[in-house]
Amino acid sequence: MTAPLTPPPHQPPNGNGPGSPWQAPDPMAGHVPPPGPGYAPAREEGPGLRAEIREALLVFIGVAVLGLALGGLWLWLAPRVPLVSDSTAVYLKDTEGEQAIGIDGTFALLGLAFGAVTALLVFLWRRRGGIGIVVALALGALLGGVVAWRFGIWLGPAQDVAAHAKEVGKGVVFDAPLELKAKGALLAWPLAAMVVHLGLTGLFGPRDPDPYAQYYPQGLPAAPSGPAAPSAPRGPGA
Repeated sequence: MTAPLTPPPHQPPNGNGPGSPWQAPDPMAGHVPPPGPGYAPAREEGPGLRAEIREALLVFIGVAVLGLALGGLWLWLAPRVPLVSDSTAVYLKDTEGEQAIGIDGTFALLGLAFGAVTALLVFLWRRRGGIGIVVALALGALLGGVVAWRFGIWLGPAQDVAAHAKEVGKGVVFDAPLELKAKGALLAWPLAAMVVHLGLTGLFGPRDPDPYAQYYPQGLPAAPSGPAAPSAPRGPGA
């Protein structure tokens, strides 16, 4: 013999009233309502297309012009390759010297330093970045490397070795023309600039605004935590 199931006193017959142990969880608890039909995420006001193009041109020209400074430093810091003439031919004074490798290494190290400095300057000038600024920085650094290479050679010793040997005379040591044998060193500047600028933008660049910030200034509501609702008892015929 079983007793009929009856709801506890002061509870509605369906057992879903407030405070009921059989109350089903609210499916909308912790749910963030979607924004209204007229909602548009807040966006930072940025420059127009003309302003972006103008800024990119300034970055490109400014970085490329710095190639003159790199060329001057390269000529000043690079080691010299000594030559000597015997009136019939020109020879290396130090056949086992590594000055040629030092010339390429000096250019590459200066390119890395210039890449880091120019990336930092561009980031401090325009923190928001942009594809135009990044492309201008890379292309300007590449052109600046070429300018430094040709400018350093133009400022360096004479390119006509035979005429220079006749001018200085027999047995007199003179410097060989400045030459960049490893052309891959031209990529040191743009590669360093891109890596440093990417790192600065990722660490210190502006973040995208939160689209729900104006609806929830204190943050999104957390889902309620509590004991799980007990399962409904089975009837006598179950």
